[in-house]
Amino acid sequence: MTTDLYVPKISELHIADRPRERLIHQGAESLSNQELIAILLRSGTRQESVLQLANRVLAFFDRIQDMQHATIEEMTSVKGIGEAKAVQLLAAVELGKRLTRKQSTERYVIRSPEDAAAYLMPDMSNLNQEHFVVLFLNVKNEVLHSRTIFIGSLNSSIVHPREVFREAVKRSAASIICAHNHPSGNPAPSPEDIEVTKRLAEAGRIVGIDLLDHIIIGDHKFLSLKEGDFI
Repeated sequence: MTTDLYVPKISELHIADRPRERLIHQGAESLSNQELIAILLRSGTRQESVLQLANRVLAFFDRIQDMQHATIEEMTSVKGIGEAKAVQLLAAVELGKRLTRKQSTERYVIRSPEDAAAYLMPDMSNLNQEHFVVLFLNVKNEVLHSRTIFIGSLNSSIVHPREVFREAVKRSAASIICAHNHPSGNPAPSPEDIEVTKRLAEAGRIVGIDLLDHIIIGDHKFLSLKEGDFI
């Protein structure tokens, strides 16, 4: 006759080992990633404690930063993570992403490639696919709007000036800055990057909306095609 292995609940742990109590008395910054995830999960399974389950969630992703791109299907593929727990984790991840975004009553002003990269990098430096994003600016170089035009490999047949400048006209933009990321981490431009940039710059001259720059985002580094004399 066999019996199930008894796994203590988080409430049965010594108070010094309970993540919730440690957060209350020592602050959230004192907790490990495993403990923070355990608080979000709230409970484990019959076979393992919530801390063990949290550890397996972390082990599923190569880096904790990769959780920001996780889907509900990926989360629920972790044994012990049902839809409810997956929703809790994804909601927390999204809240964290929103908190890191600039929240200001004043519009963000772009005066240099560094300003543009600083605005874009938090959302683009860890993406697993290429995203082509356009910033629409007014006459004061303030960001009116940011929009992802497409997701996928960059080429001139996909990035059509019509899509970019139709949105620019709609937003009454005086100029635009384009950006895309290289998931490899290397921001060096490809021949396709340069071709697309020149095509957009020429279209901008025709419609009277300047392409100020094309920023390529790598792994926490960037390259300006304007500074590289490609525009």
